[in-house]
Amino acid sequence: MAEPLFDRLCLLGVGLIGSSIARVARQRSDIARTVVAHAKTPATLDRVRELGIADVVEADAARAVEGADCVVFCVPVGANAAVMASIAPHLKPGAIVTDVGSTKMSVFRDLAPLTPKGVHLVPAHPMAGTEFSGPDAGFAELFQGRYVIITPVAETDPAAVEKVRELWNRCGSMIETMDPATHDKVVAIVSHLPHLLAFTICSTADDLAEETKEQVLKFAASGFRDFTRIASSDPTMWRDVFLNNREALLEMLARFTEDSQALGRAVRWGEAGFIEDRIQRGRKIRKGLIDRKQA
Repeated sequence: MAEPLFDRLCLLGVGLIGSSIARVARQRSDIARTVVAHAKTPATLDRVRELGIADVVEADAARAVEGADCVVFCVPVGANAAVMASIAPHLKPGAIVTDVGSTKMSVFRDLAPLTPKGVHLVPAHPMAGTEFSGPDAGFAELFQGRYVIITPVAETDPAAVEKVRELWNRCGSMIETMDPATHDKVVAIVSHLPHLLAFTICSTADDLAEETKEQVLKFAASGFRDFTRIASSDPTMWRDVFLNNREALLEMLARFTEDSQALGRAVRWGEAGFIEDRIQRGRKIRKGLIDRKQA
């Protein structure tokens, strides 16, 4: 094994992603000599201690980051600014601050103005997850073969970017670099819009008359079950994602609405060719995912 990448790695938040990073660092000696975990609630802190996935468990975020050469924000993106305000004076000069949030323009908006001079901000987004949350949900293999998108800007320190790349490389990820605005548009269509649709479909089902709703749940087919799996994701995290990627999400929702209305019209007027074309395009997208081993 190579030398540890970091002397002290601090995870702010130990939900699915944070606890998975902690587990990888526990398995591999080349990520960090010491892993520090901070969480907001005493119950989560106690559970992290019970699981033994961190060397140090710290209730105070400011104390958690002291001496850390890498700090990873694993909190909902809406909490970024408040957390950074509390830790900024305690960050070590030369430290790297990175994150795992699925919106990136908001990370620059909220973290960059508060990042002390000499501290390097390198936002990143692991495209990995499940519908489960909390420290028990994590597992070391979560990032294996999954993409991580790093979104540096022109002034980002290249050496810090390389260290963040290597962190994710050692977690087993495939790494891509993208500008923050492009990232937010891409994830709006591949992740945020599908979640919005899943939450909506499930709330529509929930609004049905009780008798009908019981039949829906009883006879739920795989398509509906897939939506319910997505819709069981963490509500705080997804509320913050929607609000912090508002423009890109609304743009994709508007395009989807136009396309779904066009398909609805084709169904109404019996336009079989149009319907078949849309189905074939869906099959083509699916084949593309399978060919890229992303299915």
